[in-house]
Amino acid sequence: ILQSKTGAVPRYKRYLDEVEGVPIGDVWTDLRMLQGASKERLGYPTQKPEALLERIIAASCPENGVVLDPFAGCGTSIVAAQRSGRAWIGIDITYAAIGLIRKRLKDSFGEDAQYTVVGEPTTVADAFALFQQDPYQFQWWALARVGAGKTEQKKGSDKGIDGRLYFFDDPTGKTKQIIFSVKGGKVDVGDIRDLRGVIDRESAEIGVLITLRGPTRDMRTEALSAGYYTSPWNNQDHPRIQILTIKELLEGKKIDYNPAQGANVTFQKAPKAKKQAGKQQEMDL
Repeated sequence: ILQSKTGAVPRYKRYLDEVEGVPIGDVWTDLRMLQGASKERLGYPTQKPEALLERIIAASCPENGVVLDPFAGCGTSIVAAQRSGRAWIGIDITYAAIGLIRKRLKDSFGEDAQYTVVGEPTTVADAFALFQQDPYQFQWWALARVGAGKTEQKKGSDKGIDGRLYFFDDPTGKTKQIIFSVKGGKVDVGDIRDLRGVIDRESAEIGVLITLRGPTRDMRTEALSAGYYTSPWNNQDHPRIQILTIKELLEGKKIDYNPAQGANVTFQKAPKAKKQAGKQQEMDL
């Protein structure tokens, strides 16, 4: 009980940490929507604020519980669960979503986010089955293997470009790009010539043909005739036209280039998580 001065009416002083407070309602107006310039925004059309999912998880999932998102999308619930220290399971049918979630977890948590992807191809036979089932998803999966993004998320004319990857290897900060063409069916020397024409048209430094089937000798000869791109970073030469088979990608072979920093063209980089915590997780296709 406090009396500020003689003659004043005494009053009861209450401390916030000693009262229960007012239960939160079902209309939350204190959470800001994602703005165009938000660091969280990744270009996914239905993306929600991480703060919204963190509140939902804190209110509905115990610390030893598991968060299940059967429509994982761009992975906001997964990132929120990881940051909150909950185990999680994310499910999505598209390789676009799986690739984005992988990148988002890496950007936000680095190596601290440990998870297993269930359902993606692990053998050439699996990749061939995916191509037979859905060539478009096959393209998404193949591009994700090299860290690239698909040029368009909707089906349609791609003008000979299935994906792009921007990289930086110039002390002046100039942005460079790699153009990708993904083929699951038969390939021949004409595919190399087409790719060469595309990188000339787009003023790209490197073109990469990702193919499910092995290239012919003529294809490799044509690729070599395109010459080399010399990196100003260290004066190393890198083939302007490169051929990578799915078998080689599954064995760990990488694109031959020397970037100081790489960036996915389709989605922006997610902000680094301030708190890194979590348990073994699982993503399912």
